[in-house]
Amino acid sequence: MTYQHYISIDPEIRFGRPCLTGTRIAVADVLGWLGGGQSVEEIIEDFPELSREQIQACLLYAADRERHLRIAG
Repeated sequence: MTYQHYISIDPEIRFGRPCLTGTRIAVADVLGWLGGGQSVEEIIEDFPELSREQIQACLLYAADRERHLRIAG
């Protein structure tokens, strides 16, 4: 799975924050819900338009960003 099929950045949607394609749900929203203790099933129950694959794509996106993070110094 590649997250690029599920996540897009559009300056007209949520001020250009990475969002799940076709929604206004930001990757940061999903990560916050997971970090706050919600399960994938609970998120899908609250947002039935989301799929397990979209939520997994958010995690892959975050992991990829973390891998490429560099601290200047």
